[in-house]
Amino acid sequence: MLRKSAVPCKSPEQVKFRKQQDLHNILAWQPPEVVRLYNANGTCGHNNEGSPMWYHIIRGLDLKGLLLSISRQELLRAKSQSCGLSLRECASSGARLGKKVEKIIAVFDFEGLSQRHLWKPGVEFAQEFLTALEANYPEILRNIIVVRASKLFPVAFNLIKPYITEEMRRKVVIPGDDWKQELPKFTSPDQLPVEFGGTMTDTDGNPKCLTKINYGGEVPRSYYLRDQVRVQYKHQVTVGRGSSLQVENEILFPGCVLRWQFASDEVDIGFGVFLKTKMGERQRAGEMMEVLPSQCYNTHLVPEDGSLTCLQAGVNVLRFDNTYSLMHARKVSYTVEVLLPDKASEEKIQSLEATRQSPLQ
Repeated sequence: MLRKSAVPCKSPEQVKFRKQQDLHNILAWQPPEVVRLYNANGTCGHNNEGSPMWYHIIRGLDLKGLLLSISRQELLRAKSQSCGLSLRECASSGARLGKKVEKIIAVFDFEGLSQRHLWKPGVEFAQEFLTALEANYPEILRNIIVVRASKLFPVAFNLIKPYITEEMRRKVVIPGDDWKQELPKFTSPDQLPVEFGGTMTDTDGNPKCLTKINYGGEVPRSYYLRDQVRVQYKHQVTVGRGSSLQVENEILFPGCVLRWQFASDEVDIGFGVFLKTKMGERQRAGEMMEVLPSQCYNTHLVPEDGSLTCLQAGVNVLRFDNTYSLMHARKVSYTVEVLLPDKASEEKIQSLEATRQSPLQ
């Protein structure tokens, strides 16, 4: 059972959250099967101070699949339970060492980070969870270690940065290619899985310690309870018959991510992304550089979402195409955003890459 002091309750928001999540009984809760199988995280090993190591496997994180299979509140409760289990591990470690242990080391393995992880409802869920984490489990994290961070990481980090405190940001550590040599500085090798540079294995010799860390994976559609997550769109327009709508977005520098969501009423709609070759004037599709080939989407049945990393500065055009229909107009609802990278983490990753590419002296 969680100690009352582990989850302080001061504000009305905290009281509401504790009641909604039933935190008093959170460890006894049995999560749905899809969560048990595909919630990509787990506690494995401790550092020298007794703090548990809490692993998060981004490659295996399928937030879209989970949110289509269970309710948002159930998934939030599952994440709260993970926090509770980690705190219980703190208490167990403290009892073993004869001292108070209240902090956790979080290890985020960002190998496999891709555009699918920037899915807007999934990012919004992560933002909601981080807000709840800070409010209800303050100062729970000793360190946040990010390994195998890719060029897309600064964009992902910039999306969640407003939802974490400055103090928490200072705890973020991003080692380079030698991260397997860096991790043992936070704990002893026998407390690290072989997969992460240590010597720990499962009893059957598995280097990933699968009995302790859930590596997740793509959620099978057999678990889906719905085809879509409800979305609030920023714009509603009508694309006239035999015409198209161009939505321009200026990209100031390479590395930004263009993200979109759209749906149509009753019938399909064509969609593609282009880069303008002349500024200050409207161009036809054939006059622009094709970035994402235009094709027809049945978004009257299932809304579409997507994103792409912009490789160069310029004006990107999202083009909704109804030129093939001379009889009917299309009503389209859409949201489009330009996601900027976090400059500090981007510079850190660039410096690590420069070190990697420089010849040995």
